[in-house]
Amino acid sequence: MISYSLEIEHQMKTLYSSLNERDRRRYAAVESEKLGRGAISYISKLLGCDDETIRQGRAELEDAEAMGMQRIRRPGGGRKSVFEKIEGLDAAFLNVLSQHTAGSPTEETVKWTHLNRPEIAQLLQEVGIKVSVTVIDQLLERHHYRKRKAQKRLSTGNHAQRNDQFENIEVLVEVYQEMGNPVLSMDTKKKS
Repeated sequence: MISYSLEIEHQMKTLYSSLNERDRRRYAAVESEKLGRGAISYISKLLGCDDETIRQGRAELEDAEAMGMQRIRRPGGGRKSVFEKIEGLDAAFLNVLSQHTAGSPTEETVKWTHLNRPEIAQLLQEVGIKVSVTVIDQLLERHHYRKRKAQKRLSTGNHAQRNDQFENIEVLVEVYQEMGNPVLSMDTKKKS
């Protein structure tokens, strides 16, 4: 078997990396056809592709229908979605987040979680489902979880009587507690 010079090999690698998946298969197949015995192994190592990919490219070169195909892959080709492969993924995700979900009291559709993506992936792994943080992103979007960001606001400045209201509340709390009444503190501000 003849091998190419380093300069030609470099040019071949550059061309190969610029092609789409279908054209890579076919280019590797053509190159392997030129060299004869041992060529598939040599081209596979040179271009960093699998031997089977080159064989598939050779088969396509001899198939008129495959050569006329505009698609890069045949219909149904490619890796299946994790949502198709892992049964019960959505239910497990929602179950994991059930104790870690918060939401807006005024908007039912607004919800978030205090867990970060790696923490969610770890909790799913504990129930036997191993997924990446990219899948976690898809699950969060799919189930309408929003990112919660701390908001920074500029101080409105000091007011001479700002502390008076708190001192008045403190006195009222003490009076109510001495009378045996419960005291409940609530924040009733609403963002608009």
